[in-house]
Order: sequence, then structure tokens, then C-alpha cells
Amino acid sequence: MNRRSTALAFAAALSLSLGLTGASAAPAQQAANGAPGDIVTSSATSFHPLPGQPTATRAWHITYRSTSAKGAPNTVSGTVIVPKDGRTGPRPLITYAVGTVGLADSCAPSAGFPKGTTVEANLIQQLTARGWAVAITDYEGLGTPGEHTYTVGRAEGQAVLDAARAAQRLPEAGAAGLTKDSPVGIMGYSQGGQATGWAAELHASYAPELNVKGTATGGVPADLLKVAEANDGNIGAGLVLMAASGQNAAFPELNLEKYLNDKGRHYVDFMRKNCVAIDTVAGLFKRISDVTVENPLHEPDWQRRLLASRLGTERPDAPVYLYHGTADELIPYEVGERLRADWCGEGADVQWASIPLGEHVVGAMVGSTPAANWLADRFAGKPTHGNCA
Repeated sequence: MNRRSTALAFAAALSLSLGLTGASAAPAQQAANGAPGDIVTSSATSFHPLPGQPTATRAWHITYRSTSAKGAPNTVSGTVIVPKDGRTGPRPLITYAVGTVGLADSCAPSAGFPKGTTVEANLIQQLTARGWAVAITDYEGLGTPGEHTYTVGRAEGQAVLDAARAAQRLPEAGAAGLTKDSPVGIMGYSQGGQATGWAAELHASYAPELNVKGTATGGVPADLLKVAEANDGNIGAGLVLMAASGQNAAFPELNLEKYLNDKGRHYVDFMRKNCVAIDTVAGLFKRISDVTVENPLHEPDWQRRLLASRLGTERPDAPVYLYHGTADELIPYEVGERLRADWCGEGADVQWASIPLGEHVVGAMVGSTPAANWLADRFAGKPTHGNCA
């Protein structure tokens, strides 16, 4: 298979495994007064892993209060799913962060759940089948007003923690056993790995009341500068442009526009209107120099902002299961190894798992069940088996 065929196959797999959606997003909601995690709106929705596939669950689309990367209050959308199993006691809650879906509102996970077009729902269904409730954030600006702050770690991590808070404050979910005493697990891969890594680091300072038992996170883009360097001119080149747009959405003073040439402006505008599979194909093998008049990643302000999203600078206060494919073509394996070393060096309880010959999408598929089993052990109060030594 030649390079371009491989890339097209990758894009197709990415759209399946990382949640391409085609449905319209819920109507935009304005922020309301209140605290992070407070619910602004809620309405009944449905959860279908495939079109028309029934599930023994109840689901609600919510908008909830959260916090931007700059510390300002904002409103984020998401979905809460609870199994219909008659359970009324405190049940575990997973706050789940999806991998890259795109920049357009139509790409939001909550937009695809009713139609069965968010295929990462198949991984989520494995969690509800265990009797766990699941809260899935759409992230800032994905399904709500404004642009999606893609790859901005602090905003993502806060949205993940606030999704858990919101789920615990949803009365309908409370009637089905989801309470403030529910044990919480944090789970995600790829962009979701970045978001959950940040949630793990922020838990103690941002949402200490959550009874977090552990974080399962994989394929983590822990160092955006290294990830951008690895993808410049390669299969994931479109993701570099998407990340630049996301950083600029959070920090408009970065002024991405002044660095783009006409081709770059066209691509960024296109990507903001579409979802990940199309965006990935559009950006295949582009070099930063192809779409810019000057590389913003060489500028001190851009470097500061990208370094601000770097993981590994704070010790997660709950155990972590960290996994990465050795052949990951999007997030270099060395980036995962570095994150493990950083967290271990800070004294975190880390169980590291390599997936031999695992590419990025393979890592998501192969790693999900061991990650969920690890969280099940945490909910059961079993001892951890950290392997930092």
C-alpha cells in the first residue's frame, strides 16, 4: 500500500474510532450565574452506539458551567448516560473525554449520540454495560458559542471535571443512583488523553470534592511542540493546523491570521467547518511552511502557550493507568514515555502499559478494555500495581 493509500485508510479509521459525527449540534446556550459544574440546561436525549441500535440507558443533553483556560466562566455542553438497570445506590461515574472529532459544532459527541453516528460510543457502551454512569464533555466551543479550543489542556481538563460535577447535580441521574458520593473514574484517549491527563493533574486544586479513584489515559499528546514537529509534513499535518486554530481560539492575541498565507487561511477556514476525517485528508502531508508566511511555532508567545498545555508538571493525586502504542504515527511513543517519567518522578502512582506495534487507532481499540478493567479494580478498592521502578 502506498503512502497516500495508507493515509486515506488511516483517515477512514480515524473517523470511525475517534467519533466523526454528522448531526446538528444542540442550540447554543448562554452562560448562567453559578459555580463550575452547575447545570444551565438539560433535556432528554438518547444514546445509540450505531444508528437505531437500542441501549438499556437513559441519556440527557446538558449545558453546564465550566472555566476557560484564562479562568473566565464559560458554558460547555455534554451528555450524561445512566444504565436502566434498577440500581438506586451510589453507582460509579466515568467522566469520559473523546478523541479528536473536529472543530465544527456538528462534530460534537452529543450531536451524534441520538443518531448513532459517534462511533466512539461503542467504547462508551462497554462502560454503561458495567453498570457505570458516563458523562461525556463536548469541550469548550464544540456545540456551544465560540470556537473549539482544541488542544488547550487546561480548558479541556476543567471541562472534564465539571462534566462529572454536572452529572452528579442532575436530578434525573440522581434518581438512578448517581450521587455526590459516587466514585469517579476519568477516562480518555488522544485529545481525550490530553484532557484526562489535565483533569488528573487539576483534580486536587480544581475539583477536590470529586471522589476520583483513578485516571485511565492513553495516546496522550503531552508535549504539543514535539507532536507538531513530528507531524509537520506527515499524516497528521491537518491536526497541527487544527491545534493552531484551537490555541488561537483560546488566546486570540496569538493572532494566527497574520502568520497564514492564502492557502493557510483557506485550510483553517475549511477545518473550522468540518469534522476530523475530512480535515485530516485535506491536511495530508502539508508542511507548516506550505501554509504560512512565517512559522508561528518559532515565536516566543506561541511557544509559551503550547508549553502551558504540557503535561507532566503536576503530580496526579489519584492513581493513573497510562498506555501508548509503540508504533503510534500521530503521537510519538517517546512523548508517552516522557510523561510516564515525569509523573513517576513526581511520585505519582502510575501503571504504564505499552501496546506492541500499536498505531494510534489500534491503541485506542486495544487499550480500552484493559483501561476499563483497571478502573473497575479501582472502584472495587483493589490495590494498584504501579510500575514506575
